[in-house]
Amino acid sequence: MEEGYQSIADRVKKEYKIYISAFSVLILSELIGEIEVNFGPGMLILFPLFYGIIIGVLLGPDLIGFFKNEEVEAASPLVLVAIAPFIVNIGITAAQDLPLLISVGPALLLAEFGNLFTVLIALPLALFLGLKREAVGATHSINRETNLALITNVYGPNSPELRGTLAVYIMGGLFGTIFFGFLASLVASTDLFHPHALAIGAGVGAGIMMAAATTSLAHIYPAYADDILALGGAGDMLTGMTGLYAAIFIALPLANKIYQLLEPRIGRKKKSTVKKEETDYEA
Repeated sequence: MEEGYQSIADRVKKEYKIYISAFSVLILSELIGEIEVNFGPGMLILFPLFYGIIIGVLLGPDLIGFFKNEEVEAASPLVLVAIAPFIVNIGITAAQDLPLLISVGPALLLAEFGNLFTVLIALPLALFLGLKREAVGATHSINRETNLALITNVYGPNSPELRGTLAVYIMGGLFGTIFFGFLASLVASTDLFHPHALAIGAGVGAGIMMAAATTSLAHIYPAYADDILALGGAGDMLTGMTGLYAAIFIALPLANKIYQLLEPRIGRKKKSTVKKEETDYEA
């Protein structure tokens, strides 16, 4: 049982407002549905997740104030519960589509190495801007659902590292969805790449970003729509799996090492919020 709660009933009694509000926002966002907007040579696609994030931000303590700071803190650990079904689905789909993934070859695996550049490029910039341990969580990857689960497991649900990961995940859901959908259709308009290659490239971000990119491509190449959706989903699934191991064995150790080297040199004077038990992973 979570610290501060005597029982599940006690927790539900204190957090019922969060559950009811989340369900109401879910229903409202699904009723709005997908909105497609043609924009020059590309296409913007807005998904229900986009509206959900906007409504949640508006209800926060800094704007409308419907939720208090205590409720925001209580809701943070629930993110992992919400994405758990998606992560389980990745594992199930991996076994089902294994022959297809093998037939595609090493292209999907190579796509994961691009994520490591977030450590090399974004981490020094984050330290320069004044972030502390939040920078490690924010920049160790492009922060998909699997990365939220990983950081929660390694550092804990109330850690600064998870705040960094969650911030990038939310901003990615908000702006990355629009960017991925538009970028996919923009690149497709050049006719330089086969639809299969574009579909594989669409599966490098969070699930919502992959959905935005593959939906745009399916509209542009209706004859390849089924292949695009299958390869996009497979690419997202595989890079989610390979990305998890890349984060564990390469990206996180690399991010922690760079943090130790650069933070004393370029980090701004700001009290770190990291706790000793939250840095055990570094050891």
